[in-house]
Amino acid sequence: MSRLIKKPIEIPKGVDVKIEPSMLTVKGPRGQLTMSYLFVDFKLDGNNLWVSQKENLDLPPRVLKKNKSIIGTRWALVRNMVEGVTKGFQKELEVEGVGYRAQLQGKSLLLNLGYIQPVKIDPPDGITIEVPKPNQIIVKGIDKGLVGQVAAKIRKTREPMVFAKGKGVRYAGEVIRLKEVKKV
Repeated sequence: MSRLIKKPIEIPKGVDVKIEPSMLTVKGPRGQLTMSYLFVDFKLDGNNLWVSQKENLDLPPRVLKKNKSIIGTRWALVRNMVEGVTKGFQKELEVEGVGYRAQLQGKSLLLNLGYIQPVKIDPPDGITIEVPKPNQIIVKGIDKGLVGQVAAKIRKTREPMVFAKGKGVRYAGEVIRLKEVKKV
């Protein structure tokens, strides 16, 4: 059993939590997020949200044991939803290399990374991409998983090359261990 369920999730002012039989909705100043769930109970007590395992389930013990591990994950997901609708999430990426640059074209991101054609990435709904400098990309949104997924997709267009002085797209602050080129 997760230790996280012993602590409540604090709901700040301006955030509205709606609990339905199999759907949880969190609405705040930045937007609204929903999550479907099974095997978990949510109880709202003032401005605290408690997560617990659903009682009276007629399931085999093997399945019940597996579902106990879901409770801590659901707790973390709901906490991320609350944080997302209040503060939001962002990931920063850096573009490193001679001639490599990023630019916005409308909402789309254009990356010149040494390929014949520039790579075009269209962000999904709820995600905004900013390019303050030609070698810096900021991905923002309220859904932590979606922000990370879009940032990983951008990084995957040209991963840092360990033999070529680390050029490519990397997360801000990411350390790339460079390797020496084999000499014949």
